[in-house]
Amino acid sequence: MNPSSSKISWKSAAALVVANMIGTGVFTSLGFQLAEVQNTWSILLLWLLGGVMALIGAFVYAELGTHFRKTGGDYIFLSEIIHPAFGYSYAWISLTVGFSAPIAIAAMAMNEYLSPITSGSSFPGLFFLLLVPVAHVFSVRRSAVVQNALTLVKVVFLVLLVVLGLSLPTAVDVPAFDFSSSWQGEIFVPGFAVSLVYVFYAYTGWNSAAYIIEEVDKPEKNLPKALIWATLSVMVLYVLFQLVMLKHAAVDQLSGKVEVADIAFGNLLGPTGALLVSLFIGLQLIATISGYAWVGPRITYAMARDFRLWRPLAKVNSQGVPVRAIVLNTGLSLVLFLSGSFEQIMLYAGFVLQLMGTVTVFSSLLISKQSGFVSPMKPWIQYIYLLFSTGVLVYLFWDRPSESLAGLGIVGLGLFIYALDKKYSAI
Repeated sequence: MNPSSSKISWKSAAALVVANMIGTGVFTSLGFQLAEVQNTWSILLLWLLGGVMALIGAFVYAELGTHFRKTGGDYIFLSEIIHPAFGYSYAWISLTVGFSAPIAIAAMAMNEYLSPITSGSSFPGLFFLLLVPVAHVFSVRRSAVVQNALTLVKVVFLVLLVVLGLSLPTAVDVPAFDFSSSWQGEIFVPGFAVSLVYVFYAYTGWNSAAYIIEEVDKPEKNLPKALIWATLSVMVLYVLFQLVMLKHAAVDQLSGKVEVADIAFGNLLGPTGALLVSLFIGLQLIATISGYAWVGPRITYAMARDFRLWRPLAKVNSQGVPVRAIVLNTGLSLVLFLSGSFEQIMLYAGFVLQLMGTVTVFSSLLISKQSGFVSPMKPWIQYIYLLFSTGVLVYLFWDRPSESLAGLGIVGLGLFIYALDKKYSAI
């Protein structure tokens, strides 16, 4: 897709992964989890399980990416291993919610965190939702420079919050810490599984570099390196950050709330400090919008190369950038931003992405002749992923049938359009 001179290093690939992972989830999910489970061990277990699952996924996607070495991620994997209908369905999901929804959610969360400054205006999120994708229409090199800079700011900011929160004494009389044995009962309630969906969503993005593998220099070595190191680093930061918020706020303050980081650091630093933290949390989401705006259109581009209905989206500029796909992805993000609630979008997008990711991990077991990176302890880590992921999906469907059915409806619509596309292409 691009000349070799425009390839990105493993560090840029890792920066993309980190930026896509550290988004709205780590700053917003805890409140929804505390509405279901309150024990600190339960919360930490949620984030550790999510991290282990993401790490297993990183191993598997590094294996799949270095085997096929084609831009498009799951679209390529599922099309080549199982059936083009599965790949098409995933590309459709990515186009409609998979990458447009995280951008919309990041923009929504940005407005929430900037509301003390903007008086609740939706303009900041809307502005960056439309502006940031422009940085990715020029060249891969330009995208890498922008992404590296935004990710550096994001990581430094989160590390500073963790250090500050762990080093200062608790800011409330009764913090949300609960290290009793009640976790033994909490982990078996449906709410624990639903909470895992929020955590999995917070870890979404660990596979980002696998979607642009044709843009990565020496992918057989650099793709596994980027995916694994980025995922491990983010897991450590996520677990520590949850401890910080639990340390500096009470359960009733956080339960069911979106702006949990704002609340915790408001207790710790007072109104002025909380305002600054809220401002930076909102602004660091620019990197999240940027990461998804870079990766998402590559899947649409990969599908457009193969199917007549989407062929206009396969057009690229002189630098090999799929500008039309970027414009469409941005437009769909705008539609989601202007409609739907934060929690509903997160749940049905999380459900359908978890479903398709599970199918992709399963597909890795069907490769007969492996080339490239091989995941350690294969096939046992795949079995572990499939077991946990399937359990979470079943619980979520039982507890939140409306959102789950909405996600399945998107899958079904994708398969229907695939059938039409095949018929249209045969004419």
